[in-house]
Amino acid sequence: MFEIAGKHVLVTGASSGLGRHFAKMLAAKGAKVTLAARRVDALKNVVDEIKQAGGAAQVVRLDVTAADSIEKALHDAQAGFGPIHGLINNAGVTATKPALDQDERAWDSVIDTNLKGVWLVANAVARQMVAAKGSGSIVNIASILGLRVAGAVAPYAISKAGVVQMTKALALEWARYGIRVNALAPGYFTTELNDNFFQSEAGKALVKRVPQRRLGELHELDGPVLLLLSDAGSYMTGSVVAVDGGHLVSSL
Repeated sequence: MFEIAGKHVLVTGASSGLGRHFAKMLAAKGAKVTLAARRVDALKNVVDEIKQAGGAAQVVRLDVTAADSIEKALHDAQAGFGPIHGLINNAGVTATKPALDQDERAWDSVIDTNLKGVWLVANAVARQMVAAKGSGSIVNIASILGLRVAGAVAPYAISKAGVVQMTKALALEWARYGIRVNALAPGYFTTELNDNFFQSEAGKALVKRVPQRRLGELHELDGPVLLLLSDAGSYMTGSVVAVDGGHLVSSL
């Protein structure tokens, strides 16, 4: 039921972190993976790794905040691997400062990438799925901070809350076309971007508030992603799947 071999999956924000992990995992499962990001040089390194491991992968340059860039990226992606069957809508940024210190530029950067970008890519991919008269699965990467807040990341939390509601709205509208739209809401996971923080006293204190008393490992997102992308989740749309070690249910 979790089979995705031969499916064409587009992964945005694939140059690092979760996106890079998802791209490598999906290719290892037999999917044809298009890696998209602004930093094409970083993407090429990941594609080389995938190909050396026997997987199928290609690179497209994509700025999720620009509609014309998205259209070109989708054209290039389909020229190489055919119609897109699945989307991991992952590109995202953050700005870490107290709300009173956040300026308009920081707000615009986070909202444009995390909310507008997810909207633009989802719509562009869905239009092509409808035109191809085929079904598809869109997985928007949200966050537990879209369901619960933390300090000093207000624009990020607001953007991810918008992604959660967007997922539900698009699932409602696109079910008639056979397009499923779900969201993955990760908690705190180990990546190269947060290693230093979680070695600090503040980071260690945060981990203690997770019921499982540990950070997640990236491979622990593989099952939920495969569930949402594959026919195993064929009756799931508009769902928000939290993978957080119980963080959302911890006491305030």
